[in-house]
Parts: sequence; structure tokens; C-alpha cells
Amino acid sequence: MTKLPGSNPWRGNAISRVFGALFYTTEVLPSSSTLSESLSRRILQNRTRRDSVVPVLEQWLKEGRGVKQPDLQDSINRLRKSNQYSHALQISEWMSDEMKLDLSPADVFARLDLISKVRGLEEAEKYFDGIPDQLKGLQAYFGLLHCYAHHKSLEQAETTFQKMKELGFAKGVGCYNTMLTLYSQMGKYRKLDILVKEMEEKGIGYNLRTLNILLNSYAATSDIDRMEKLLLKMEADPLVTMDWLNYNSAANAFLRVGLREKAQALLRRSEQLITLKTRKVAYEYLLASYASLGNKDEVYRIWNLYKCMGRFYNSGYRSMSISLVKMDDIDGAEKIVEEWESRFKTFDILIPNVLVNAYCKKGLLEKASSYSKKLAESGREDVSTWAVLATGYSMNGQMEEAVEALQKAANLENGSGWQFNRLTVASCLLYLKKTGDVELAHELLRLLRERGHLTTAVCNELEDSMDGEPKVLETLSGEKGNTWWGLIQFGKEKWMGKWSSSTTRASM
Repeated sequence: MTKLPGSNPWRGNAISRVFGALFYTTEVLPSSSTLSESLSRRILQNRTRRDSVVPVLEQWLKEGRGVKQPDLQDSINRLRKSNQYSHALQISEWMSDEMKLDLSPADVFARLDLISKVRGLEEAEKYFDGIPDQLKGLQAYFGLLHCYAHHKSLEQAETTFQKMKELGFAKGVGCYNTMLTLYSQMGKYRKLDILVKEMEEKGIGYNLRTLNILLNSYAATSDIDRMEKLLLKMEADPLVTMDWLNYNSAANAFLRVGLREKAQALLRRSEQLITLKTRKVAYEYLLASYASLGNKDEVYRIWNLYKCMGRFYNSGYRSMSISLVKMDDIDGAEKIVEEWESRFKTFDILIPNVLVNAYCKKGLLEKASSYSKKLAESGREDVSTWAVLATGYSMNGQMEEAVEALQKAANLENGSGWQFNRLTVASCLLYLKKTGDVELAHELLRLLRERGHLTTAVCNELEDSMDGEPKVLETLSGEKGNTWWGLIQFGKEKWMGKWSSSTTRASM
């Protein structure tokens, strides 16, 4: 962490830290005042997404406006929610280094998470080691555990979890859910079962997140009997209130094991529990779920209900276009995007990117390129669009075009912090090395590093690989391979298989 001379990011008294922990969570906080909302809005509407968000904060101060810690915490939470981790980290460090504000335990948790995502796990570990004893409590250890789980560092996560038990920090369901998620993601179902048994023995009750983790884990092993028993258990638990989201998640889990009728019934139950307050988000989830069922009639029925709300939401158009693409209805998705283009008030690049992604997935690269150029000509050029196109070209073996698209993305100043597909970057760099243009490869790496598109650790690995043996792809993809083309083909299959689910998550 960069520190100003004489600054101490840990300074402050215990009272402020206690109140910080009480009023600052990892969820998005409501604005503390009109001032807070205005500052958050200005930061979030910084459409150029410059390399640094600090000038926005400095300009705010020059205008004679005060900055309070809740204002900054609110902005950090909002940026984290929208995956703008680099900017969130800049504000977090500015808060302590420039403003000399006390860090709460929750601030430490957020800082650890942001450092691991922007600069890599090693830097997060260094930060943790420097945390003073008075702040190295539950939130700090939970933050470190979260970092290890995010990076799927199983051994380190287990060691940290054991340390938390020894310190008496592993009494709540939160850290258990983190480990359950990690075991589920890594296919360690035996360890997952052992941990579930431990929770029962210690009287640590499930919450609804636990339900979703276990349902999805049982679905991954096609353990239908345990899925049904768990759902019945949660429905019968007087301490648990099942809502539309829980039934929606359960429906998706049953769909994964092929129980379409059961999934359909759970979606109907989910819809019955939707309220006026929850209907916007609930309808967006239902669009995705019915699309997974391949039920286009239900998708359009929910879409019509959505539009009857009488308000225009970018997120709804994004969800609908993704749902149609998932059902291989690109023509329908194009019509939805065209309707959005005629109505939007605030431009959202993720919606056009749905089409670019879809075109790339179908191998319609000329169409993807043409649409990307159209966006650029209309002044809507964005790093993310060229990055998506670069991945499309790379996965289809058109490396010269992939490098060109990657260059355009890297040279744009907007979109700082956008996380590039590592396999795509590695493929392009290895291609440049094989064709003798190492200078361009290093220049691309420099830009990607400076603008936060890759973590420092990843950039260092790439730099070392560029200067030594051409093992870039093997290092970054985590897959073994003998030839560049073989890895490209592997990447293509991997990308094609996961694209639909990843874009659906992006819509939520």
C-alpha cells in the first residue's frame, strides 16, 4: 500500500472503529445524506473511467464541499458492487492516506478484498501482515479467508480457517459459507459434507446462502434425494423465511439435474412471492431462469409484466437480451437492443456487448467487428467491447485480428480496471513473441498494468514468460498443453461452454 510521508493508515481511536464496524458492511449502504448521494453519483457517473478517480475527489474538495467517511465508504461499496475494483481501492487508500480517516474493521475487510483483486493475492497477504494487532480481528481474518477462497487457494484457506477457529472467530455461519463455497467450486464434496456435519454438531444454523450453496453442490453430484430433503427442511424451519429468490435458486439447482417440471413448479412458487418492492429484480431473475428452461413463451410473458411496471431500466433490457441469446434467438435479442437504443437515457455498454458476445460465440466475427466499429463511430467506444472482440478472434484462431482488437482496448483511457480475459492476453502476447514483435508485446503489458486491467502478479508472470520460455498460456490458463494452437482450441471450447452462464451472471 502506498503511503504518504508521515501518514498512518491505521491511526484512530477504538470508538471510531467500533462505530465503523456497526455502520459499514460489505453490502451497498444507503446514502447518509444528500451530500453522500451526490458524491457517489459523481464518482459512478465518471463515464470516462479515467486511470484514477482521485481527481474527482480532489475537485469535490476544491468546490468547498466536505467529505465524510460514510460518503467514501458508500462510494467504495457501490464501486465494489459494480466490479470497479481499481477505483474502489483508490478511494479506500485516499481515505486513509490523504484524509487521515480511521479505518474500521469493515474497511480492512474491504481493503483486503480490493487489493487481492487489483494487485494479486501476494500483495493482499503483505497488507494483512502489516495490520496492527488492534485491527487484526474477525474482519481481518475473514477478509484474508475471503481472498484465499476467491483465488481458490485451498490450502491457505484451510489454514486460515483453522486459525480462526483457534482464535474463536469461526462461530458464525459466514466463514463456514465461505469454505462451503470453496469446497463446492473445487469439487471437494467429501470435505463439504464433513463441514456440514461440523456445523450441525456445533449448532451453527444454516442461512439462505447455505441453502443455495448446498443445493448447487448436491445438484453437481446429482444427489436429488438430498436436494429435496434440504428444501423441505428449510421450508419447515420456523426461523427461515423462504422468499422468491430462494425458490428461484432452488429451481435453477433442480434444473441442473434435469428435473424440469420440478424447476417449473418452483419458479411458479417464486413468482407467487414477488412483491411490488421486489418485482423489478425478481422479474430479471425469472427471465434468466425461464431462458435456462428454454421456455420462450414464459420469457416473453415475464418481459411483458416487466414492461407493465411503467419504468425503463437498463438492467431489464440487458437481462432480456441475454435471455434470448441463451435460447439462441439472436434476431430477438437484436430487436430488444434496437428498442433499448431508441429509448435509453443513460448509456450502458453491457447491453451492446451482449450482441458482440453473441456474435463472437456464433463465429459471426465480421458482424461483431462491424457493430463494435459502429459503437466507436457513435462515440460509444469502450474498452470492454474491444476486449470481448479480442477474445472472440482469439478463440477462433484469428490472432492478427485479436491483437489489433486488444491494442484498441489497451490504448483507450476509459474503462480503467476492466479485467481482461487472461487467456486472450496470454494468447496475443505469445503470438507476438512467435512473430518477433516482442516490443509491442511489452508495450501492451505496460498499458494493461498501468490501467489495472490485470493484477500485478499476473503481469509479472507474463513479463517473465515474455523474457524467457514461451510458457505464458500454460501459466495463466492453469492448463497443460504442448502447442499454442492446442491451447487456443482448448480455450475456445472452455469459453464457448461457459459464456452463457457468465453473461447471465453479469446481468444480475
